[in-house]
Amino acid sequence: MSGELLTTKQIKALKEHKYSAQGSSLCEPVMQIFWKWLVEQIPRTWSPNMITLIGLLMNVVSSAVLMLYNPDGLHESPRWVYVMCASGLFIYQSLDAIDGKQARRTQSNTPLGELFDHGCDSLSTVFVMVGCCISLKLGQEPMVLLFEICASELCFYMAHWQTYVTGTLKFGMIDVTEGQFTVIFIYTICAISPGFFDNTLPVVGVPLRYLCALGSWLPSMYFIFKTSQLILQGGVGKNKSTVAVAHMTKSEMHLLDWSLLGPMMLFMNQYFNSKFNEYILLWIVFIYSLQNWLTYNYNVCREICAHLNIYCFNITEKPNGERKTSDKDK
Repeated sequence: MSGELLTTKQIKALKEHKYSAQGSSLCEPVMQIFWKWLVEQIPRTWSPNMITLIGLLMNVVSSAVLMLYNPDGLHESPRWVYVMCASGLFIYQSLDAIDGKQARRTQSNTPLGELFDHGCDSLSTVFVMVGCCISLKLGQEPMVLLFEICASELCFYMAHWQTYVTGTLKFGMIDVTEGQFTVIFIYTICAISPGFFDNTLPVVGVPLRYLCALGSWLPSMYFIFKTSQLILQGGVGKNKSTVAVAHMTKSEMHLLDWSLLGPMMLFMNQYFNSKFNEYILLWIVFIYSLQNWLTYNYNVCREICAHLNIYCFNITEKPNGERKTSDKDK
């Protein structure tokens, strides 16, 4: 079929892909007890991808509410908004942890599930970090806010780039779970006392918000240094979603992509001191980038579903009309 994003060779490699992970973070062994209990409460008819999507929407919606109340990261938001964000992130964390368990439980694990999970994680990372920076009122220091968001995105990207090179997703002692609990803790503190991070450290007189920023920089720099040693062995990539696709299809990456047109427009407008309204251009770039991201992910999921003869959000039936046999039917 013309216009397909994945080649026949990539589809063949995708079917042979096996998920490989190594290591465990500090919180994971304890949380596994809760996650194993939680997945047993989920009906077997629920698609793992639907569980992932619900978790993502909970996190995105709660973070979006925070952004609406405090778009510039300079002010305090209502306490209930912080509670909502903490709850949304915890629900996302929990559902993101059990989607794979649900897939194995229902014998519906496919390469699409892993790819769908990575795609949702890539989007969620942005909302988690923006929400955290807003709660800390880092809008007072735009460069610190920018660095925080870029550092988190770089760490996520490099984790998958490392997987692309080594074939195994490696977890450290301090990893995603610990980072999410840290953000939940920040939300909780803000819900109790919205101005808590305005307090200054004794002697040095630096607001607590900068202590939080510094606390994230150190592990981020260590992670980037550690993974770069593996990445430099080989492999290329341009964004998180396509790095995951390249890894799972055992194919090479293209450095250029139409999604880069948006940032290039913003750069050129600034560099040449254009008279074009920056606010309007930002909205144009946002809409263009969003549709580009949605179109790419939709088409990749559609092609994989067609080749594997599965639905993305339905595990009880198949496109050819075949009904999946459940354990109860046996």
